[in-house]
Parts: sequence; C-alpha cells; structure tokens
Amino acid sequence: MKRALPIFVVLAGLLVAIAVANPYFLEPPSLLAFVKRAAPLVILAAGQYFVIVSGEFDLSVGSLVTAEVVIAARLIDGSAAATWPVLALLIVLGPLVGLVNGTVTTVLRVPSFITTLAMLLILSGAVFLWTGGAPRGALSPQFRELGRGGLGPVPWSALILLAAAAAAIWVMRSGYGHRLIAAGDNDRAAALSGVHVARVRTVAFMVSGLSAAIAAILLGGFAGVSAQVGQGLEFQAITAVVLGGVALGGGRGSVVAAMAGAFTLEALFTLLNLYGISGALEPAVQGVIIIAAVALGAVSLPRRKAAAA
Repeated sequence: MKRALPIFVVLAGLLVAIAVANPYFLEPPSLLAFVKRAAPLVILAAGQYFVIVSGEFDLSVGSLVTAEVVIAARLIDGSAAATWPVLALLIVLGPLVGLVNGTVTTVLRVPSFITTLAMLLILSGAVFLWTGGAPRGALSPQFRELGRGGLGPVPWSALILLAAAAAAIWVMRSGYGHRLIAAGDNDRAAALSGVHVARVRTVAFMVSGLSAAIAAILLGGFAGVSAQVGQGLEFQAITAVVLGGVALGGGRGSVVAAMAGAFTLEALFTLLNLYGISGALEPAVQGVIIIAAVALGAVSLPRRKAAAA
C-alpha cells in the first residue's frame, strides 16, 4: 500500500484543484457523476494491470470495447428480451479474445505488442466491414440502465467498479497473484520454481478481455452506440497503469495504484476541461506521462538492483 501512496497524493491534489475551479464538485451528486465517468477506464486499467505486471501488453482493448458495443446494438436492436442473452455473450466474448491473444503470445511466441496490435486491426476492420462505418441497431433501455442508472443515488457503474476492484485485489492477494508477479519479474526463475508462465500470462490476457467487456457495457449504456466509442482507450489504460507506478517491464506494481492512476488521469482531463484547455492535448499529456514514468522506472530499478546486490 505504501507504493500506492504517491498516486493517491497526486489524485487528492487534483481533486482539490477541481474543487477550487468548481466548488460544487465535492458535493455527492458531482462526485458520483465523476466516478460514473471514470468507472470504465478504471476497470480497463485494472485489467491492463494484470497483463503489464506479467511483462506483456494488451493494445486490443479499445477496439474490443468498440466491437462489443457495436455487436450489442446490432443484436439487441432495441429489444428488451434480447438484452440479457447479449450481455452474457459480451461477457464471454471478452475473455475469448483475451484467450486468443494469450495463446498466440505464449504458445506461438509472438511478442504481445505485435499480437494485440494485430488483434486491434482485426477487430477494427471487422467492425467497419460489418457496419460499413455506420453502426446499426440500438441498445435497449435495460442495457442503457447499467451505464446511466443506479441503485438510488449510487450509479450502477460505481457498484460494478467496487465489485471489480474487490475481485482484482482478492486475486492479486491469492496464489495466482504471486505467480503473476513472479512471471513478470523473472519468467525463467518463475518457471524453474514451478510456475506455469504461459498459463499465468494467458489468464492475465483473459482478465484484460473481461475488463474490456465490462467497460463496453458501461460505456455503451452511458454514451450510446458509436464506431469510435473505444478509440484510444488502450493508451489511456496503459497511461493509467504506469501513472500508478507499475513497471512496464513487469514484476512490480499494485492493482490499487493502477486503478488510482485511472482516477488521476480522469481527474487531470476534468481539470484541463474546466480551464478550457483543448481536449486535443490529451494524447500529448498521455505521452508525456508514459515517457516520464518509464524514465523514472529506468532510473530507480538499477538502484534497487544495486542495493540488493
């Protein structure tokens, strides 16, 4: 938890800055609205954490989010009766894409950067081919309720986020979490100690796919159907994870800090918006964060190794 402290300090500072610009921000309805907006990215970051801490990357989650929203709209087409079967299909489809990514990466030994970049292109091309560039169909009110509605004043997004966070923390404290960290830290040493590295990493990709499915359900409900709904989310998720102090080489970092990094990124974008700074600068901000985080990691890691030696 000590490793997560710096990102929580930064997050608190940003929230205070937002409150100075908008005094109503700290009122419960505004805070809950902020959580509702941030929930999909936070869940995506949690899934991306599993892949990155194992020493891999998943660049396909943004296109997977888009594909799932487009598929849902086409299959549901406004029908309440089709809502729950399609939701179940989406939940299965996400881990299935992750299974393909993990199998190609670990069994065929294709670098995960290439594997998931190819999956991004495949899903983007399939969506364009299926829709002709204009998504068809409509999401039912029951589907939209998950992204827009709530249980009393508490949004469903916040409750789903809470459940996802609890599950992620529990998994990382389990035996699997320890094996995942070991695989990311030194896969050869982990294999010699009995860890099935390929299986551990494949499951991490499946978790990332599941997080993309959940994010798609929330984003589709909140924002509606669009062929660009997931555009750039893969880079936002990676930025959030490294902002939380997770090493891109794997083997170091906290899932709590990764999720806090996503909240911090959302808070930063909110603050920039409040001060009228163009949203076009968001990719540039993400790029600076990634470079700074990797540079700091490269400086601190050798020092840690030297101290251990």
